[in-house]
Amino acid sequence: MGLDIRVITATEFPAWLLAVRRGFLEASAKGLQEDAAARLARTDLSRVRGAFDGERCVATFRSFAQELTVPGGARVAVDAISGVTVAPTHRRRGLLSRMMAADLAEAKERGEVAATLIAAEYPIYGRFGFGPSTSLTEWEVDLLRSGLDRGDPLAGGAPDGGRVEFVDAEDVTKLGPEIHAGLAARQHGVVDRPASWWGLHTGVGVQAVDKWTEPFYALYRSASGEPEGLVTYRTKDDWSDGKQPRDTVIVSQLIATTPAAERALWRFVCSIDWVTTVRSGYRAPDDLLPLLLPDPRAARVVTHTDWLWTRVLDTARLLAARTYARDATLVLDVRDDAGLAGGVFRLDASPHGAVCAPDTRSPDLTLDVRDLSAVQLGDESVQRLVALGRIDENRPGAAALADGAFRTARRPWCPDVF
Repeated sequence: MGLDIRVITATEFPAWLLAVRRGFLEASAKGLQEDAAARLARTDLSRVRGAFDGERCVATFRSFAQELTVPGGARVAVDAISGVTVAPTHRRRGLLSRMMAADLAEAKERGEVAATLIAAEYPIYGRFGFGPSTSLTEWEVDLLRSGLDRGDPLAGGAPDGGRVEFVDAEDVTKLGPEIHAGLAARQHGVVDRPASWWGLHTGVGVQAVDKWTEPFYALYRSASGEPEGLVTYRTKDDWSDGKQPRDTVIVSQLIATTPAAERALWRFVCSIDWVTTVRSGYRAPDDLLPLLLPDPRAARVVTHTDWLWTRVLDTARLLAARTYARDATLVLDVRDDAGLAGGVFRLDASPHGAVCAPDTRSPDLTLDVRDLSAVQLGDESVQRLVALGRIDENRPGAAALADGAFRTARRPWCPDVF
C-alpha cells in the first residue's frame, strides 16, 4: 500500500497528534483523547496535513493564520508553520517536501506575504526558501555581583511615578492582549497572540495530563494608571547551605509598550527578596537588561541562537510593507526555484514607506529567496552574505546601500514559540 498525503479529518486528529508526540520524542499516549479534543477546538483542520501508511500517520504538518510586525510597525498576514514531523521509519521519501509545497502554494493563493516557523534543526528549512530572520539571547544574572542596591526594592514604585503591582490570571487575560498589541506596534519580529494563547499561558487551556505551576504575574502601570508592561515568572527555591536562601527567578515573559515600563519591571524582578539569580527568558540580543546593571558582566549569556525563520512568498508586497532607515533605490533579482517569490524587482525605499514592483533593468543584487528572507526584517547583513558568496553584488556599493536601508536601529525580536 502506498503513502497517502492528505488534509486530515477530525476523526484522524488523535492519530495525527500521536504522530506529532512521537516526532518530538514523546512516547506516551497518556491523555491523548482529552488533549486532542482540546486542541481540535482551536485548530483549522483545512490547514492540517498528514502522511498515512495504511492507518498509521507517519508525517505531520500544520499551518495557521498569523500576523507579523515588520520594521515601521505594519502588520502583515503570514502563514505560520508548526507541528512538522516525519517518522524515522519513513524518512527520505519526500513527505515533508510534498506537504511544504502544498501549504506554501495555498498560502500564496490566500495572499499571505510570507511563511514563518521556529526551526528545531538548522539545516532543514533553507532548501525550502526559509532564512533565519531573528535571533534570541537568554541571560543568567548573578545579582550578588551585579552592583545593584538590593536595599532599595522601590517599594512597588518606579522613578517616573509608575507602579508595579501583583495581578492574577484573570487580570492577565484582560490586560495582557492590550499590552502585547502595544509591543507589536513598536517591535518588529513580534507575532500576534490569539485568545487561546492567553488561556494556555494562564492555566485555562492546560490539560490535566500536563504539568502546570501557577506563576507570579506583575503589572506595570504608568503614572496615569495605564497598563504598560507585564512580567510572568516562577521561582526555584535553594536552601542548600541551610543558612541563606539562594533562590532563582525564571522569567517566562516580560513585555512592555514603553522603555520606562521595561526598565521598571527588570528592576522589580532583580529586587525580590531571597533571589540571587535571575534567568531572563528568551530576549532580543540587544535587550536592555545587561546594561541596566552597574556591572553588565553579571549577566552571563546561557543561550544564543537563531529563532524566527521566514520565507518570502510575495516579494513586492512584503518589501513595500516596511519602512527603511534611509532613501535607497535597488533592483533585486530574486531567485526562487519554487516559483513563488522570484523575479526582478525595483525597490524604492525610504523612512516613510516604500514602493516595490517588477522591473526589467539590470539587477544591483542577485540573491536567493532564502537570503532575502534572512535580511527582510533588518537583522542580517547583505554585505556579510556577499562576503560569503551567497549574494552577488552586480553594482559596486549596492550591498552597502542595501544594508544602510534594510538594517534597523534595534534588532528584531520574536518572544514566542509556536
